[in-house]
Amino acid sequence: MYLNYWEIEIPKLDNRKIAFPLSLSIFSSSWHPYVIEHFVVIDGHHLMYRAYYAIPRTFQTRKGVQTNAVYGVGSMLLSLLKIEEPQNLLFCFDAGEETFRHQENATYKEGRAETPDEFYLQIPLILRMIDAFGIRHVSDTRYEADDFLGTYARAAEGAGMRVSIVTGDRDAFQLATEHVRIAIPHKGYQQTEYLGPKEIEVKYGVRPDQIPSFKGLCGDASDNLPGVNGIGPKGAATLLQQFGSLANIYEHLSDIKPVIREKLERDREQAFFCEHMAILVCDIPLPISLAETALHEVETQAAKDFFNEIESPALGKRLDQILGTPYGKAHFKQEVQKEEGNAQEEKQLALF
Repeated sequence: MYLNYWEIEIPKLDNRKIAFPLSLSIFSSSWHPYVIEHFVVIDGHHLMYRAYYAIPRTFQTRKGVQTNAVYGVGSMLLSLLKIEEPQNLLFCFDAGEETFRHQENATYKEGRAETPDEFYLQIPLILRMIDAFGIRHVSDTRYEADDFLGTYARAAEGAGMRVSIVTGDRDAFQLATEHVRIAIPHKGYQQTEYLGPKEIEVKYGVRPDQIPSFKGLCGDASDNLPGVNGIGPKGAATLLQQFGSLANIYEHLSDIKPVIREKLERDREQAFFCEHMAILVCDIPLPISLAETALHEVETQAAKDFFNEIESPALGKRLDQILGTPYGKAHFKQEVQKEEGNAQEEKQLALF
């Protein structure tokens, strides 16, 4: 089941899914089934951070090269391919610390715990792994990964695709629509939480389009955005349920209790600035076309060779299992399986 659609697999249609709008009866003369491609766009840094802290840092090659983040990202990628079966796939990364948001706010994201050098040393290996799969990735010093998530989600939705955004960043919730869902990984990618507009409203009390106003009110400690001091998530949701937007809240200050009105008046400039910082850019010229993100006749031997290089052949065996499925046969080239073992990796598998 995907949001408002009932899906069945049609093997003859390249393992894509036919979607039937639930609002239409399958016996109605106006019913017309149609095929929807599945585009998965991934917040690469989110996956890397999750992997780095989920896998023991003792996970390394015999030469002492630390690979816990590399292994974790590879494991999640394989689980994602198996579970989501995307026709199109793209990784989005942050490229630096001087995006337009940093230029507008020198303290943006200050206060975050410093990331160990051991993490950064694995990034080139992770990019090599993604390249070995033939999967495309984008980054730009002017923008954050979230901006690319928004840009590609909107472009893919406009092209008639259904979209899954893999991230844990709450900013991305503003992108959810009837055809765009947010996928938050848990337990690797084994217990993923899916959030569409209804789920976001139930969980946070606001609609996706209200997320920037929500952050304008209650802020976001992870981005060092304070919002309105003294207004938390529940208070922010209550105000937005009543007035709809941050701008409308300030247009109706006289209708708000004095104790809350005083806080809003005191931090007015701060509230609108935090809202502005939370709005994602969704119209970046695409550095990689949607067509270039398609998974078609994807080579797999380079990925298996990479897994052997980092002494994680069990990942290669998992890839072989995917290749044997109808989805794998439709999108990946079939390579000769190489048999190789690694006792340390097998022992660690239960941890992720």
